[in-house]
Amino acid sequence: MEAMDAVGAVAAHNDFSIWALFWQADLIVKTVMIGLLLASIWSWAIIVDKSMLYGRAQREMNRFERVFWSGQSLEELYQQMSERPSMGLGAVFVAAMKEWKRSHEQNAASYIGMQARLEKVLDVAISRESENLEKRLGFLATVGSASPFIGLFGTVWGIMNAFTAIAQSSSTNLAVVAGPIAEALFATALGLLAAIPAVIAYNKLSGDANKMIGRLEGFADEFSTILSRQLEARGTR
Repeated sequence: MEAMDAVGAVAAHNDFSIWALFWQADLIVKTVMIGLLLASIWSWAIIVDKSMLYGRAQREMNRFERVFWSGQSLEELYQQMSERPSMGLGAVFVAAMKEWKRSHEQNAASYIGMQARLEKVLDVAISRESENLEKRLGFLATVGSASPFIGLFGTVWGIMNAFTAIAQSSSTNLAVVAGPIAEALFATALGLLAAIPAVIAYNKLSGDANKMIGRLEGFADEFSTILSRQLEARGTR
C-alpha cells in the first residue's frame, strides 16, 4: 500500500506538457531540442522564401517570353530590360546582348570567336541564375537527412538517463522512468518535425528549380541560334 502511494506521489509531480518536457530535460537533450527547433524554423523560412522567389521567377519568365516572341526588335527589348534589374530569362538575354553590342562596338573581326564568346556568356549567365535558384536548398537536404539521427541521439541519451534513474532508485516502476522516456521521445518527435517538411520541400523546390534551369538552357540555345543567323547574315554581306 505504501509503495502504491509513493508511485502515486511521483506520478502526481510529473508534468508531461511540452514546456515541462523541455525544462526538465538533461542539458544534452535540451541542446538537441533547441538545435532541431532552430533548424525547423530556418527550414520554413527557406521554404517560404524560395516559394515566393520561384513564383516570381516563373511569372517573369512567362512575361519575358511573351514579349521576346512578340516580334519586338532585340535592340528595343534590350533597352527596356537593361533599365531595371532582371532575373531568369531576362538576365540571360541582357548578358548576351551586352557581349553582342560590345563585340560590334569593337568591330570584332572573327565571327567564330564572337559566337564562342556569346555561348560562353550564356553559360555563365545560366550558371549564375541556377546558383541563385538553388541557393540554400542544400540546407533543406541536410536537415531532412540529419534531423532524424540528431533526434535519435537525443532519444538514446534520454533512455540512458532513464536507466540511470532506475539504478539510482532501485525500482523498475514506470513512474521512475516516465519523465526521461517522455523527454527522449519528444526529441525524436522534434527530429521528425524538422525532417519531414524539409524533405518534402526539398524534393518539390529542387524539381521546380530544375524545370526553370531547363527553360533557361532552352532559351539560351534558341537565342544563340538567332544570334548565329545574324552573324552569318552579316558575314555574307
